[in-house]
Amino acid sequence: MNGVGKTTTIGKLAQQYTQQGKKVILGAADTFRAAAADQLAVWGERTGVTVIRHEEGSDPAAVAFDSVKAAVARNADILILDTAGRLHTKVNLMEEMKKIHRVMGREIPQAPHETLLVLDATTGQNALVQARLFKEAIGITGIAITKLDGTAKGGMAVAIGAELGLPVRFVGIGEGIDDLRPFDPQMFVDALFENH
Repeated sequence: MNGVGKTTTIGKLAQQYTQQGKKVILGAADTFRAAAADQLAVWGERTGVTVIRHEEGSDPAAVAFDSVKAAVARNADILILDTAGRLHTKVNLMEEMKKIHRVMGREIPQAPHETLLVLDATTGQNALVQARLFKEAIGITGIAITKLDGTAKGGMAVAIGAELGLPVRFVGIGEGIDDLRPFDPQMFVDALFENH
């Protein structure tokens, strides 16, 4: 879904993996949203990570293919692919996502190894419908919850994870580059109840 902090989450993940000494490549496969590749490029500069991109409106699967080829050629430890997050009038997003999965799987066995759905902590019931569709179409393996500050508690995102059997992998707690944390269930529960 767009506007939830998907690209920012990717940038923060790139920062974490780079700090762990891993070689990271980012792929700008969200070719529908005008600023997506530019936003990812800014994160690439910030984190010192290579970003593979094509022109706006190009085939996302082609970006995925080139990104995988670059990751293999450059012996990258991690490739993070930014993909479109909502339906578009010209293309069925789920079919596009399946195509990206096929392209990646042909080049790297069992790829993608992780498929995260990024959800805004303030999102309501419609997020469950979208999460269910994504899980059925492409086999999401986890959730990242963004915008989890003092006001947004993220209960819906956790409910989605529970109903669909998906672990919450990361939580975004602010705008800073280091404000993406591994999900800690106990800390989350404590925060939920601290203001009540």
